[in-house]
Amino acid sequence: MNRLPRGATAALLGLSLALLGTGTAHPVPAPAGVSTAGESDRVRLELPRPTGPLAVGRDTLHLVDTDRPDPWVSEAGARELMVSLYYPARSGRGPTAPYMTTGEARAFLEDRDVAEVVPAETLSGTRTHARPGATPLRGKFPLVVLSPGFTVNRSTLTSLAEELAGRGYVVAAVDHAYESVGTTFPGNRLLTCVACDKLPELGYGAVARGRARDVSFVLDQLTDRFPAWRYARMIDPARIGMAGHSIGGASAASAMMGDQRMRAGVNLDGSFFDPVPTGGLGGRPFMVLGAGVEDTSWVRDWPNLDGWKRWLAVSGSGHFTFTDIPVLADQLGLLPPEEPLSGDRSQQITRRYVAAFFDLHLKGVSRPLLDRPSPEYPEVVFHRTN
Repeated sequence: MNRLPRGATAALLGLSLALLGTGTAHPVPAPAGVSTAGESDRVRLELPRPTGPLAVGRDTLHLVDTDRPDPWVSEAGARELMVSLYYPARSGRGPTAPYMTTGEARAFLEDRDVAEVVPAETLSGTRTHARPGATPLRGKFPLVVLSPGFTVNRSTLTSLAEELAGRGYVVAAVDHAYESVGTTFPGNRLLTCVACDKLPELGYGAVARGRARDVSFVLDQLTDRFPAWRYARMIDPARIGMAGHSIGGASAASAMMGDQRMRAGVNLDGSFFDPVPTGGLGGRPFMVLGAGVEDTSWVRDWPNLDGWKRWLAVSGSGHFTFTDIPVLADQLGLLPPEEPLSGDRSQQITRRYVAAFFDLHLKGVSRPLLDRPSPEYPEVVFHRTN
């Protein structure tokens, strides 16, 4: 498991450039290979369609925690967060939500030294499947919070968010200010990764603990008597879970340590920089889903996970397998030789197992997929169970 997110992304995108001329695109109208920015700007990237029965809507919130100063930039004042809310919606027509802003896409690509190969407009123009402001379905739904990896923003978990919403969840994907190479805030402010420069002093544990506080504030804003979201009535506050990638996955455990409202958690290939205490998580369920290399912090903290638990490893995967990045890289012909699992297959596995986990623990629906290895997904190895 690669625990240095920036290097992992470079390995996925940067080191793959030698294969650009022979790469094969997956099912979108795109050329078979991409070798220059002039060619790649003709590619129309598209996320996999959600497999659930429901249409998906999306809203965006800008939240400000006036009781807490920003931990990375003291002169910034109060802590700011951007949150995308995905939710079950009525079917309808209309444009789909943007994937990310052009500024965010440019910052991401420049940080990975591939801006001359992939235009920012190609990445920002990725087709999604949620409609902005769509009319919500009636009823109460479980809430799942998503937190992205360090240096990347919440857009990289869009496919998972849309999948869960299409299966009957409200999803809150959170961007944590100054922890990505570029996240757009109101006023067209592109906040960059100040936290990257402060890691030697504070460490990843500070990031995980800070994100846990961010998430508790988000829950307050979504479930209080006077919520910040217009459709907050959809949320069942008794059924809340969290999943995250990399440091976002580690933060799921940190959030459960500090907030009893969090009923279940999933860590997607993230080290436990904030150790799980020996007292456990109060018997609440937790799943770790990662690449094939054994993580020492998972070994250390496994005995402290004191509820239902699974440790699943995906053969042929890499650190970013559990995000949108592989499926988009495939469509651009960026195929990392060290990660044979295709982008489409990566998404199938991630979405299916994460959805099964929350179906079981937030909806009470039996999911035998989590009981034993499945012939449908031979890449998924049950490394440890209860």
